Amino acid sequence: MKTEPSRCDVLICGAGPAGLVLAIDLARRGVSARLVEKLDRPFTGSRGKGIQPRTQEIFEDLGVIDHIIARGAEYPPQRFYSADGRFHDESMVEPFEVTAEEPYHLALVIPQSTTEGVLRAKLLEYGRAPEFAKELTDFTQDAGGVQATLRTPQGLETVQASYLVGCDGGRSFVRHHLGIDFPGKSLGIRALTADVRVPGLSREVGHRWNDGDMTAQVGFDPLAGSDLFCLQVPVPLEGDVDLSAKNLTALVRQRTGQALTITDVEWSSVFVMGARLAAKYRVGRVFLCGDAAHVHPPTGGQGLNTSVQDAYNLGWKLARALERGDEEILATYEEERRPIAESMLGLSQTILDKEKEQGGRKRGREVLQLDLSYAGSSITVTEPANRPLAAGDRAPDAPFTTAAGLPKRLFDVFRGPHSTLLAFEPSIELKPLVGGQVYRIGEHGEIRDTQGAIARSYGLAKGDLVLIRPDGYIGAIVPESSFERLSPLT
Repeated sequence: MKTEPSRCDVLICGAGPAGLVLAIDLARRGVSARLVEKLDRPFTGSRGKGIQPRTQEIFEDLGVIDHIIARGAEYPPQRFYSADGRFHDESMVEPFEVTAEEPYHLALVIPQSTTEGVLRAKLLEYGRAPEFAKELTDFTQDAGGVQATLRTPQGLETVQASYLVGCDGGRSFVRHHLGIDFPGKSLGIRALTADVRVPGLSREVGHRWNDGDMTAQVGFDPLAGSDLFCLQVPVPLEGDVDLSAKNLTALVRQRTGQALTITDVEWSSVFVMGARLAAKYRVGRVFLCGDAAHVHPPTGGQGLNTSVQDAYNLGWKLARALERGDEEILATYEEERRPIAESMLGLSQTILDKEKEQGGRKRGREVLQLDLSYAGSSITVTEPANRPLAAGDRAPDAPFTTAAGLPKRLFDVFRGPHSTLLAFEPSIELKPLVGGQVYRIGEHGEIRDTQGAIARSYGLAKGDLVLIRPDGYIGAIVPESSFERLSPLT
């Protein structure tokens, strides 16, 4: 008997950070989505352990930021050891002041497995969960949708979906099956990373020996919420690597001259650093997201963050296409995200080159991802063009007082799957927007800008309108006379 295929709006392949964020974003929009993962259990290592401020803002919107912060920690100072055994401690992060516009200012260290655990718990709140041990083995598509084949412990399963998203990593089956080129290069560095126990090693700092020497470097970073360290060591480009505790102990002692002992290895991996960017992010109804579209060297902590923001950009666009038949919005996913990934790849390589030449150096504002912009996107409108804040820029946070006299932040208003229209002292009657909420700012509005923070941050004058997209970027900033231009953008 022929079994009828199961059906969903979106099939997501890969339950890492990108897949989980996309699944959560679609779930809160009421989109029918399945998240499948070929591994039979969740990932257990620390791999992508840095969460940058822009990603923290996304996690606030998704309702998980407090869980992430409670389980993570700020980057500790790094202790650099010289050959004679002396050392000095140095902060690796430029100090940034917390401001009303940017409430998150420091990267967090949290193992990727912990981040994924928090995201899975959030997804479960919507009654959904990743489906492990289900491997995508084939798919075809036509104008009506995508038909996919999954290998499961119970046998083959056919799934009919409107869209398929490959969040399945650097060796993406989805990308290979589409025949999309993945140009780039190997960076000539092979490294091992392992989550290990090292009794007696201080957890107050990270530890660095032979910094900048890509043949002898050793680094230990304490992992928040555990008694583990993340060990990072360059290794020869060729040959097998023994990842046992005994061999890693011998390697570390030989390179550091210290009597350190690794007692346990909880997770380990050997990889060759590379920088690659998919030639395109979409073929028909199939999309690439996260590491399937771009792979980064670990320097600067950009990879996981760029992947999460891919998913955050794509989620609301898929929902709009499904709800309103707006297929054109889907073209803006690659238009907006591919240049960002290209820029982040360049940044990661620049940081790596500096490390090789100069050793450890502070990370500046460029890694925080707060200044990334979609300015020039086909779905942005700025009138007049010479505004200090433009459509495509990240929407700043700001404090205000509600009409009821309660203190709030703009991020409180933005939180959720909707778009938001801010009208600064409007003189016209504002119509409701499909998929959007409307707030008037002024003495008789829902928002009272008592401190002037909103007007300053956004550079607003009387009658200005600001449309905030569901992903926290400005979609339009125009005078009220252009109100009718906003409807297609909400």
